[in-house]
Amino acid sequence: MRIIGGEYRGRIIKMPRDVAVRPTQDRVREAIFNIIREKVPDSEVLDLYAGSGAFGIEAFSRGAKIVIFVDNNTKCINTIKSNISLLGRSDDFSQLFKMDGVKSISKLEKTGRKFDIIFMDPPYGKSLAKNSLIKIDACDILSPHGLIIAEHFKKDPLPERLINLILVRQRKYGDTVISFYNRR
Repeated sequence: MRIIGGEYRGRIIKMPRDVAVRPTQDRVREAIFNIIREKVPDSEVLDLYAGSGAFGIEAFSRGAKIVIFVDNNTKCINTIKSNISLLGRSDDFSQLFKMDGVKSISKLEKTGRKFDIIFMDPPYGKSLAKNSLIKIDACDILSPHGLIIAEHFKKDPLPERLINLILVRQRKYGDTVISFYNRR
């Protein structure tokens, strides 16, 4: 897997070994970044269920100013650290948290940080995308003009509306669905 665009285009992204990670396909990641390209520069990004960190690193390569990576697997966190170090610069643009994705949302709310882009790609079939979306809706971590991008299995539909969020776009790529949410 490689970084598709931006300053670090073409750099290889390592994948965690011996971990059941389902990375976002390059063509899907490229399609997402084509849709959000104007939101990325100078944005604050949350890569929830980060895996290899590919989404957050791609966002940084395209001009994001800070990326927060969250994953509950030590091998994934170590892989993200390694991928960041391969960029050949300090990691002052990023923070890594080893914790449960849903629980991390409340912890991040306590910091007062607001994200311009929240990307989440949880394991399929565990209702984690829906539960995370509900938790984000209840917590105040999305900036006023922020965007949530949820990657999920086509048989795990997400709600069209929540109290504070509304589905604004959806794209299907085989068994994968990418759902985009804004504040109402």
